[in-house]
Amino acid sequence: MGSNSSRIGDLPKNQYLKKLSGTESISENDPFWNQLLSFSFPAPTSSTELKLLEEATISVCRSLVENNPRTGNLGALIKVFLSRTKELKLSAECQNHIFIWQTHNALFIICCLLKVFICQMSEEELQLHFTYEEKSPGNYSSDSEDLLEELLCCLMQLITDIPLLDITYEISVEAISTMVVFLSCQLFHKEVLRQSISHKYLMRGPCLPYTSKLVKTLLYNFIRQEKPPPPGAHVFPQQSDGGGLLYGLASGVATGLWTVFTLGGVGSKVAASPELSSPLANQSLLLLLVLANLTDASDAPNPYRQAIMSFKNTQDSSPFPPSIPHAFQINFNSLYTALCEQQTSDQATLLLYTLLHQNSNIRTYMLARTDMENLVLPILEILYHVEERNSHHVYMALIILLILTEDDGFNRSIHEVILKNITWYSERVLTEISLGSLLILVVIRTIQYNMTRTRDKYLHTNCLAALANMSAQFRSLHQYAAQRIISLFSLLSKKHNKVLEQATQSLRGSLSSNDVPLPDYVITFFSSRLLQAGAELSVERVLEIIKQGVVALPKDRLKKFPELKFKYVEEEQPEEFFIPYVWSLVYNSAVGLYWNPQDIQLFTMDSD
Repeated sequence: MGSNSSRIGDLPKNQYLKKLSGTESISENDPFWNQLLSFSFPAPTSSTELKLLEEATISVCRSLVENNPRTGNLGALIKVFLSRTKELKLSAECQNHIFIWQTHNALFIICCLLKVFICQMSEEELQLHFTYEEKSPGNYSSDSEDLLEELLCCLMQLITDIPLLDITYEISVEAISTMVVFLSCQLFHKEVLRQSISHKYLMRGPCLPYTSKLVKTLLYNFIRQEKPPPPGAHVFPQQSDGGGLLYGLASGVATGLWTVFTLGGVGSKVAASPELSSPLANQSLLLLLVLANLTDASDAPNPYRQAIMSFKNTQDSSPFPPSIPHAFQINFNSLYTALCEQQTSDQATLLLYTLLHQNSNIRTYMLARTDMENLVLPILEILYHVEERNSHHVYMALIILLILTEDDGFNRSIHEVILKNITWYSERVLTEISLGSLLILVVIRTIQYNMTRTRDKYLHTNCLAALANMSAQFRSLHQYAAQRIISLFSLLSKKHNKVLEQATQSLRGSLSSNDVPLPDYVITFFSSRLLQAGAELSVERVLEIIKQGVVALPKDRLKKFPELKFKYVEEEQPEEFFIPYVWSLVYNSAVGLYWNPQDIQLFTMDSD
């Protein structure tokens, strides 16, 4: 690196990196740092180049791991970055491109080094590298700075306090990425971490006061979906003498730094993902999900989850109870709009689930909306394209529907919303249909897909629970939806009768004839009355015959069922599911971060 542009392949031989990782101690006031941080190289544009960057970083890290205990150069680099961040806000206001560019480069190097350090060593060893203090002869003081904690607090302050401008966009993304890297120690453990360095720093001490502000900032980053500055917006011409710091801002900084690549994860095949329109929003959402799913500390609950559970609408003027920590307010209308627009991604669906399940203020607000179709339609489309989605995404979409159908007001209102021309529903042309009827069609289609393909008991149970919740409020159903309900009931009745017959045969002799139920008698009764009425009956005539039949139906042949409402109940240890799921999303979707699949321990990578 240095004042000349670099290629990734040249990094292992770079004289500045060799000096950084070498045996010579470098003072934090040395002019070397200005030279080291004045680099630019084209951003990686393929998974191969990302891997090359990883390999180049590893070679530097190995030397640094060996020599840093004697040189303290990692600590010096961090101190250089920390000193620069104190002037970052003023530099942004003064449009000091050079200063911000170099500060970004310092953080980029720290992030690369930290990622490899976390992968290669234990937390105890990691802390030793961050608590190094040079001791002069005769100085036996045991006091040392904890630079890792100071770095984390600085990153949180950078994310929350630095104004988002074209010249600060990339350093904001890099700060969030570095926090994700800091938390990535979970990737290298098979079991869920319940006590780790992340608990020590993020749940107590000087980082704790930033909790609500950080969560709020990450949510607003997701809401605003700010795009990166246009290519070439911050490129500086080279100085005429060929030296100095004005060589040129990295093209990666101007174009959004990295392109996103899906590198596999949790049973999925390796496939390219389209470039994100907002790397900042994507990284912010991933970090938010990681923070929200940290396990509670032994002596304190997860403060980031507490913040997510308790924030309120900016329109809500009621005071927060003193018992609620880390509370804040956010614009619910903007959040709702962003959630509706972003449901094509797993992480946005997981955020929607998290908010609906854990924040009663959000749930109440959403259920009161008069435009619920904007939220429900993207969820239905996820379920409709079940063959193309991973199982976790489908589960999250289905649980969201189950949570919504727990509310009778929702179950009534969806039949009052009329939709026209649902183009993604291809089995039948639906020129006009209620949202409730469409929801029934999609859930039944998911049930039938599950019965013939995946045979997943969990999926089956939740689909039927959602239908059962809605059933008491069925109104003015589309004839195709009514037909699919009857077909599903007929199919399930046949399967039930078959199972019942097998059970009866196995217990023959132990049951009397009165013990055998007749599950399809209601259907037989009404079918006979309709046949007696003749053919080509109008809808109104069919309804009239059914109403008359209800009065004449023998009550002794019916069994009364209590009114049931199926509620979603989270597993006893939800972190065993959610933490691997969240980190699979980070692995697949994080901008500019690459981990070697062979190093991952938390979930199994698909090698196909």
